[in-house]
Amino acid sequence: MKQHTMPHAPRRRMAKGAALVAGLALLLSACGTPAATPPGQSAAGDSGGGGEKVTIGVGGQTLLTYLPTTLAEQLGFYEKQGLDVDLQDLQGGSKALTAMIGGSTDVTSGYYEHTIQMQAKKQSIEAFVNENLSSGLALVVAPKNEGSITSLKDLKGKNVGVTAPGSSTDMFVKFLLTKDGMKGTDASVSAVGAGSSAVAAVENGQVDAAVMLEPDISVLAKRIGHDPKIIADVRTPEGLKKVFGASAWPSSSLYAKTDWLQKNPETAKKLAAAIQETLQWISDHSGEEIAAKMPEKFAGGDEKQYAKVIGDLKKTLSTNGEFTEEGVQAVLETQRVANPEVGDKEIDLSKTYTNEFLK
Repeated sequence: MKQHTMPHAPRRRMAKGAALVAGLALLLSACGTPAATPPGQSAAGDSGGGGEKVTIGVGGQTLLTYLPTTLAEQLGFYEKQGLDVDLQDLQGGSKALTAMIGGSTDVTSGYYEHTIQMQAKKQSIEAFVNENLSSGLALVVAPKNEGSITSLKDLKGKNVGVTAPGSSTDMFVKFLLTKDGMKGTDASVSAVGAGSSAVAAVENGQVDAAVMLEPDISVLAKRIGHDPKIIADVRTPEGLKKVFGASAWPSSSLYAKTDWLQKNPETAKKLAAAIQETLQWISDHSGEEIAAKMPEKFAGGDEKQYAKVIGDLKKTLSTNGEFTEEGVQAVLETQRVANPEVGDKEIDLSKTYTNEFLK
C-alpha cells in the first residue's frame, strides 16, 4: 500500500427495562470536560504521571467505533509507549474537533472526514492512524413510524436525530438523501447525542428516525423488544459497499493539527504504535475477551450483549492502522455530495492523512 512520506525541507505539513436504562445512563451519557492544561505544553513535557502528557478528545467514548482508543488505555499500551494519555469523553465528533481547534485537547479520536472539512476551511488537520474501515452507522426508524417510513423518500419533512449537527451522523443523513435524488435539507436534524439520550429519543418518538451506532442500536432493540427498522446500514462490509461503493471508508482515527504533528513527531509515533498494537490485539481476541478488558460500566448491565456486538463489529475494524487511497477517496466523494462547505473545492487528500507514523 502506498504510504505518504514527508519531504526533508521543509517537512511536509503532516500532516428488563428500568435497571438496564439506569445502568446505561451512566454508561452512555458521555459528557466530558476538556482538559485544563494547555495541550501544547503537556504534550512536550513530563506530566509527573510517568510519561508525556497527551490529551485526546473522543467523539463519544462509549460508541464502539472509538473502542480502540479506550481499549489502548485499558491494556496499558499508551503507558507502554511512555505516554500519559488523558481521554476526554465528548458527545459527538464535531464537539471533539471543536475542543481540539480551541486548544483544549492535543489530539482527537474522531472521524477522518473532519480533516477534509477543515482543509476546505483553510485549516490544516491530519489523521495519522486509522481505527475503522467503516463508519458503523445505521439509519434507524423510530418505532412509531415503522409503518410509515419505509424508504429514504419517506424522510422528507421528517426530523432525524444525529449525535450533533456537523458530525458524521449528520453528514450521513445528507449523503443518503442527496444520493437518493433529494436535497440534503429535505429532512431536518436534531441533536440527540449518543447513548441513553439517543436511545430514549428514538424509543419515545422524539425524532422520526435517527442515525445510530453500536451499542445504542442493540440497546434500542432490547428496549422495544424487536430489531428496529433500518433503511441504511454500513455496519457490515456488504452494507458499506452498497451505500458508499467502496470496500473501505476510514472513519474513527486519531488526528491532530498539522503544526502539532510537526512539533511532536515522536509523540505521534507512540500514539500510532499504541493503536496499532491495540488493533492487532483485537484481531487476535474474541468479543468476550475484548469486552472483559473494557470498563465494566460500558456494558450497561448486559455483558453478554456487549460482547456479541463487539464480536460482530470486529470485521469492520482496521487491523494495521493504515489509510488506503481507495478509502480516503470514498470519504471525499461522500463529502462532495453531502457537505456544501466541501462541494467542488480543491482538496489535496495527501495533506489530510499520513501513514508516516505507522510501524
